[in-house]
Amino acid sequence: MNLLHINDTAGEYPPSYYAATATPFAAQPALLGEVQADVCIIGGGYTGLSAALHLAELGYSVVLLEAHRLGFGASGRNGGQVGSGQRQDQDWLEAGAGKTAAHQMWDMAEEAKALVKSLISAHHMPVTFHHGVATACWHDADLQSTLRSAEKLERDYGYGDLERLDQQAIGGLIGSKVFKGGVIDRGAGHVHPLNFALGLAKAAQAAGARLFERSQVVEIVQGPKPVVHTAQGQVRAGQVILACNGYLGGLDAKVAARVMPINNFIVATEPLGAAAADILSQNIAVADTKFVVNYWRLSDDNRLLFGGGESYGYRFPDILKTVRKPMLAIYPQLADAKIDYAWGGTLAITTNRMPCFTRPAPNILSASGYSGHGVAMAVMAGKVLAATVAGQNAQFDLLANLPQRGFPGGAALRWPLLVLAMTWYGLRDRLGL
Repeated sequence: MNLLHINDTAGEYPPSYYAATATPFAAQPALLGEVQADVCIIGGGYTGLSAALHLAELGYSVVLLEAHRLGFGASGRNGGQVGSGQRQDQDWLEAGAGKTAAHQMWDMAEEAKALVKSLISAHHMPVTFHHGVATACWHDADLQSTLRSAEKLERDYGYGDLERLDQQAIGGLIGSKVFKGGVIDRGAGHVHPLNFALGLAKAAQAAGARLFERSQVVEIVQGPKPVVHTAQGQVRAGQVILACNGYLGGLDAKVAARVMPINNFIVATEPLGAAAADILSQNIAVADTKFVVNYWRLSDDNRLLFGGGESYGYRFPDILKTVRKPMLAIYPQLADAKIDYAWGGTLAITTNRMPCFTRPAPNILSASGYSGHGVAMAVMAGKVLAATVAGQNAQFDLLANLPQRGFPGGAALRWPLLVLAMTWYGLRDRLGL
């Protein structure tokens, strides 16, 4: 089974709110015959498009191959949250990598947010960066941990964009009585993810990158000059970049053993009109403290975009049923709201929830496994990969040097073992532990 095809129509975006409101971008041709390039990029999401843009700006000839449409995967389907920091907090990074490396990773993450904003501005993308992401805490222990993390960021990292919320304040902000408190990160934000991906595509194309859609890679023949094969063509390149994330399939066993695809789901309500202010009184995004995170925000036309629920097999479950349950646990007042869109997508996680930066071969680079924290970091990864091709590999090595264990059982047996683990954590969420 191939995640590229099992849940979607070939060459078409899923029927999401994002696809319905996407800025038009002409379909690109499929690869036919043989072409040459300095760099061949596999995958047309944030990582691949950012790498294509930055490499083209550095003067490299670039070919990018996308199996479906540009921004088709997680890059065009996600919650749109541009978060601060890495997926793991600074305590975890300091303990595992040391304080110097932890500070460097924080700085990289700050650079990633700034990069998103600067690309939107520099390339005149039809995308608005809305500031503010709140962490909503279900339990007192969650709240204390969140407040300790905020204090550490202010004290040790000089980060001053955090605003603390008590129970009354978060209730007024979110329009729900279930949370104990939380923190707003005013330095984080949210965007229309598909329009941002398409903005990157237009910028990469304008810089000279050649973009091909409906060009699924079926084989990479390694060697001094790798050859990347599709059904109807091939690319001979000096370097190859794997930017496939959860849609890697069997293209590289070394990466597949360390990067695990999982599915996540979002619904969009009908426009809520004036009632939207009772759901979110400010135009911020929210993520809660469940292990299987719920996340939400309002669209520009005042729909609630609510993400929740995961699945670990190939086929998507009943998305509406999967997402309505956690949504109504927070917003029972939306029981009668019509759901206009419901969609799913495949992202990728790693065992330590940090991105997997690796060299499967001397002339092949890979970055993936953003574990739900990829809007900013995947774009940054593309820039880092471009710099690495150009011989500047300090930031690549910073993340590549993090210990990154494979999933137990490798690519063959990881699914059932992951299901067991995730079922346990899901049970803890339901029990309030």
